[in-house]
Amino acid sequence: MEELKTPREIGLMRQAGLLVWEAHQLVASMLRPGISTGELDAAVERFYQDRNAEPLFKGFPHADEGCPPFPAVTCISINEEVVHGIPGSRQVLDGDIVSIDTGCKFRGWCGDAAVTHPVGRVRPETLRLLEVTRNVLELSVELIGKCRRWREVAAEMEKYVKKSGFSVVEAFVGHGIGKKMHEDPQVPNFAGKRSRRSTDFALEPGLVIAVEPMVNLGTKQVRSLRDHWTQVTADGLPSAHFEHTIAVTESAPLVLTAGPNGESW
Repeated sequence: MEELKTPREIGLMRQAGLLVWEAHQLVASMLRPGISTGELDAAVERFYQDRNAEPLFKGFPHADEGCPPFPAVTCISINEEVVHGIPGSRQVLDGDIVSIDTGCKFRGWCGDAAVTHPVGRVRPETLRLLEVTRNVLELSVELIGKCRRWREVAAEMEKYVKKSGFSVVEAFVGHGIGKKMHEDPQVPNFAGKRSRRSTDFALEPGLVIAVEPMVNLGTKQVRSLRDHWTQVTADGLPSAHFEHTIAVTESAPLVLTAGPNGESW
């Protein structure tokens, strides 16, 4: 069962969300051809340390027994990499799209957000993929303020993506968030069989969820690389990932990982 947060607790989560937003601004300011993903990750790690925030990803246990924990504070996934890319020596190239996913805990509360950046001269169809994925996240925020149940939102998200000619990744979903990064409920970006019962829930004040659509240019199918973490598209075509931590309130949805003036990225 999901745990509803009080207005005071949502306010505390907002502090963590602002730090996550600032971390994303830092990465955006550094992102250019030639920089390594390891350099970006190290900068975010220093940022969190300087602000006494605990990174959520580093050391996170793998779901499969015997596999290593995640070794970095950011997931950095490039081009056909969908999620959970491990930062390292790989350099960003002109024409890449780079997904940055990061989160932190601050004073006991968590924030989590992701964004995919184009770098240099990116193909038009790939830029369109980014636009649609960003738009479907914004659509979810709008619909949270209008719908009574999550499945209504998820159905419209899926419809929008498919109408645009792309596919929704179903292997991974969003999640509730609070004192832990992953709480109930599961938050799918589609309304297929998997989301009909166990992952449908009421949109009531106090609910805080991380909504994170992942959209592929081609097939929705993904596969895991040998590092046990990085997930790539089965057909090698690009994938985009956007995420916000969102609170349901009495008046309107509150994007906790937006900037101080409500800006996303």
